[in-house]
Amino acid sequence: MKVLFEKVDSKEEEQAVIKAVEVTDEISGAIELLEGDAKSFAVSKDGKVYIIKASAVYYIESVDKKTFVYTKAGCYDTKYRLYELEVMLDGYFMRCSKSMIVNLKKVRNVKSQMSGRIDATLLNDETVVISRGYVKEVKRRLGIG
Repeated sequence: MKVLFEKVDSKEEEQAVIKAVEVTDEISGAIELLEGDAKSFAVSKDGKVYIIKASAVYYIESVDKKTFVYTKAGCYDTKYRLYELEVMLDGYFMRCSKSMIVNLKKVRNVKSQMSGRIDATLLNDETVVISRGYVKEVKRRLGIG
């Protein structure tokens, strides 16, 4: 397979184009890797341990020194601390408050509040609050500000 690389000036210009006759396991793997979906980590629920892909996560929240991972399938516990997950799940994940990380790929829309915060509605119709200190970066990463 022929591979082309072109240097660009900013992150906003970065993109990958894959031209193939059909989607094979190798092509699917490359797409997952490029989109950051290849990352996965352990979570638990009802005494069972599950391995979930980062792409399934809507947001992660820390409450009373416990970390909870929210997906379409439900809420899970994880042994990881919020700051550890923030490092592990770079890319489309970012801190949106002192106690929460959100998956920017799961944001449906945002609405500014008078207080300077933003309400972000996710694809699962839940709303998370983006704290004032994180608004500028969230807007930049979503391409709206």
